[in-house]
Amino acid sequence: MAVYWDETKLQMGPHGTATILAFGDSWFWYPLPGGCLLNYLGDVVGTRGHVILAKGMNGAETRDYVDGKYRNAVRESLRLYGPTLSAVFISGGGNDFAGFNDLRPLLKTDCSGETQAAQCFRNGKGGFDQFLVEMDEQYRALIGLIYTRTSVDCHIVMHSYDYAPPTGEALFGREGWLRPALVDAGVAPELFKPCVDHLIDGFHGMLLNIAQGDPQHLHVVDSRGTLGPTDWANELHPNGRGFKKIAVERWKPVLQPLSLA
Repeated sequence: MAVYWDETKLQMGPHGTATILAFGDSWFWYPLPGGCLLNYLGDVVGTRGHVILAKGMNGAETRDYVDGKYRNAVRESLRLYGPTLSAVFISGGGNDFAGFNDLRPLLKTDCSGETQAAQCFRNGKGGFDQFLVEMDEQYRALIGLIYTRTSVDCHIVMHSYDYAPPTGEALFGREGWLRPALVDAGVAPELFKPCVDHLIDGFHGMLLNIAQGDPQHLHVVDSRGTLGPTDWANELHPNGRGFKKIAVERWKPVLQPLSLA
């Protein structure tokens, strides 16, 4: 498997350089048993001789790649590897709406009387529609950086996660990333999952809209609806079986026509 999370090991190892950069959050960095999505994407792209170098970290938000804590790492890696890259993978957005402080402001003050998921979200300033506009701008800014440092043959692949289960289950005894905000907003329990699905569907639609601007180079992996209840390790992260299922069933069909798998 040719995936590196440590650039020094890449440069000193047998591969020496990367053909794919992966800017990502915990779906590219998840450290617990079973690994992350990149563990399995490495096997998928390795059959074509590709080598992945990951940048980012658990908890990364999309803005972090553009003007936040990983700004310099993104720019430097594009400067070093950009001209010869075959692809850039992006995993960003999940942490932008997961967590009490991110999700709670997107919900109405009191959702106890609402009967549909979409009714539970605020619109206008600070609401879900503005959130998608801001996400769109961050993605386009990152894509712009990639465009300026890569060749016209480089593909940019984004993904839409999956319908995360708002069970409240997290890591190491912490509260979950989704359920606490839904409970605090008074969302009816039967609307917990539809609310999360609404988030993911809106995010996926935003990615599709971006990709339509350059379908030759911009690609969206639709991994929604891939996983069953036993494929999740907690509210936000699949287990190893789940990550492998997404890599093989959803990413591989997108990557194969691009000579990436």
